[in-house]
Amino acid sequence: MSTLPHEGDAAPRSAFWPRLAAEAAHWSRAALDALYPPTCLACRAAVDGHGALCAECWRKMRFIERPFCDRLGTPFEQDLGPGLLSPQAIADPPVFARARAVARFEDGPARRLVHRLKYSDRGELAGPMGRWMARAGAELLAEADAVTPVPLHRRRLWKRRFNQAAALARVIAGQAGKPYEPALLERVKATRSQVGLSRAQRADNMQGAFRASPEASLRGRRIVLVDDVLTSGATANAAARALLRGGAAGVDLIIFARVVTGA
Repeated sequence: MSTLPHEGDAAPRSAFWPRLAAEAAHWSRAALDALYPPTCLACRAAVDGHGALCAECWRKMRFIERPFCDRLGTPFEQDLGPGLLSPQAIADPPVFARARAVARFEDGPARRLVHRLKYSDRGELAGPMGRWMARAGAELLAEADAVTPVPLHRRRLWKRRFNQAAALARVIAGQAGKPYEPALLERVKATRSQVGLSRAQRADNMQGAFRASPEASLRGRRIVLVDDVLTSGATANAAARALLRGGAAGVDLIIFARVVTGA
């Protein structure tokens, strides 16, 4: 006897299709697990489900949680009240308004995740990493009008074939229900690698690297800028400055990991 609902049988019909979709999703996940057993995002140890960290890597992830500097998002040892700024934020305030990060960037799972996304063609990592970033930056996203990535110069994009910031920004925008607008910024200067440069050299290297796209609609809008890592802040400052010069009302920053001095 058929289990399909009879025509006019409204109650069974309303319950049948959601149940069928749930069963299909269950068997799809089971088939995926059979073909590709779930492994830890960072170390590839066996885990219960796709897109997760193993217990050991979760323990080693140095997540950034409150209390932290309201401007830079750097963690404090003690909670001294809301809105507190770090000495660095006071002495050398960034161009962007606020930054939020998931974790500290140091040897361990956070660094491995960033490097695998950027250099190892592990584009599937953008999903879970972007979802973590959307949670870490929820307060910034609530006030945002659009989400945009730090762009790569066309030569580097051609060589690498992949902009990790764009992949993360797309996920973040989807999670927050905000417009994903990757063409707000252009990278007009082919800068050399920042690795090994001093803080002053990094800032000089990024001078004039970005401009707001002539077609971009920025006037009076709050923009969330997305990148994978924050080190000296030179790249984020240069990109935020270009957006502000293009008419943006404010620029906030969400990154997956950030360097914390003295960590």
